[in-house]
Amino acid sequence: MNKINCIIIDWAGTAIDFGCFAPLHVFLRVFAEKGMNITYHQAREPMGLLKIDHIRAILKMPAVAEQFAAVHHRPWVEEDILEMYSSFEKHLFASLRDFTTPIPGVVETIENLKAQGIKIGSTTGYTRQMMDIVRPDAAAKGYTVDNLVTPTGLPAGRPAPYMIYKNMIDLAIPSVDQVVKVGDTIADIREGLNAQVHTVGIITGSNELGLTQEEYDSMPADELATLKEEVRSRMQDAGAHYVLDTILELPSCIKDINSSL
Repeated sequence: MNKINCIIIDWAGTAIDFGCFAPLHVFLRVFAEKGMNITYHQAREPMGLLKIDHIRAILKMPAVAEQFAAVHHRPWVEEDILEMYSSFEKHLFASLRDFTTPIPGVVETIENLKAQGIKIGSTTGYTRQMMDIVRPDAAAKGYTVDNLVTPTGLPAGRPAPYMIYKNMIDLAIPSVDQVVKVGDTIADIREGLNAQVHTVGIITGSNELGLTQEEYDSMPADELATLKEEVRSRMQDAGAHYVLDTILELPSCIKDINSSL
């Protein structure tokens, strides 16, 4: 019987950066530089993708494509994506260090799992160069993983399964049955499903919930519960095997998975 011996966890919105705000603000700024106003929902919907793919996904939204054509008197082309991505990188690199604080409960949960002999891999929508900033800053605040894989150098980022498979190779995990993918976006869930691993969505701190820590803490309980239920439904509809309220529930979830194997 195979037991879970590897967790592959996302970074922004799952392990660090409560609410996944580092990329959000930059996407809004980049589109504003093009004379466009996109909504928080439009900016967040493709979250988890490689960032150049994220820009492309926003531009493909019918309302955004229509706005682009109205502003620029032509449809967008690939050169626009490259220009916007260059601006995105510039702004993101300037602000990344401000968004590396671990989400409450993450450090103790991951250290608990490590103590049980579970290996901790990770995937991300950030490039290797971005993670060269994020990873040491997060480590200085107490959060470390055993392995990091970015989309850099792979055939594709999320929702393709390649980053999960690369983690399995790096950590010598022989079976997808021994792996749990943990993330806060629909792209994370699709990544896990495409890799055929156990797939877990996390609500609190997530891009899907889209709240700052302060908004989360101050929101009336009934209103917060409604928002959380909406996120839970979206993640379940996307195919997540489990959806947890917080990362603190992950060890118990792993026990449940092990008992079902």
